[in-house]
Amino acid sequence: MKQLLLLSKTFVALAILFFISPTEGHAHSLLKQGDTGAEVEELQKQLIQLDYLDTDATGYYGSQTDQAVRNFQSDFGLVVDGLAGVATHSLLEEVHKLAKIVYGEARGESFEGQVAVAGVVLNRVESDEFPQTLAGVIYQRNAFTAVHDGQYELTPDATAYQAVREAYKGTDPSQGALYYFNPDIATSEWIQTRTVEHRIGSHVFAN
Repeated sequence: MKQLLLLSKTFVALAILFFISPTEGHAHSLLKQGDTGAEVEELQKQLIQLDYLDTDATGYYGSQTDQAVRNFQSDFGLVVDGLAGVATHSLLEEVHKLAKIVYGEARGESFEGQVAVAGVVLNRVESDEFPQTLAGVIYQRNAFTAVHDGQYELTPDATAYQAVREAYKGTDPSQGALYYFNPDIATSEWIQTRTVEHRIGSHVFAN
């Protein structure tokens, strides 16, 4: 399963207590119930975006935050301990990156279409034809228009996060596709040579 492959790469770093976030550029601490501060508030914001936490980001790691972390860990195949450690922080960062791609590439598409775009990215991580990490796939040269034109830096909405969550759980409306494009605006002659599998909204999904 695609989510298990990504998680196996995450666990390489489990021997350390801190890790450097590639998107935020700072070290995350091990967070647990009773902790307070800006890092807890940021964690809560991420959990709220993914619809795991139905409260304000207060900066206090109480029982609700603990349960939200446990639910996230359970859904994504992590050890369920309520501790926001290396694996949990790392996967939350992965989810954020993928949500940025979904929003940049597919906002305005149906929910199914957004899940399909997330599915294509995860399919590429599994494929020997592409880099074996999510960041590698996202930043591969000319892979995504949103990265090239700056739309990747836009703030994802709730739908993008929900689409990513659904894709990580195994839903793949792309049906295993490695490519997608809008045939009405695509200018690449090469992409037009791909074998079309089906269409969802504006996007054609292909291999």
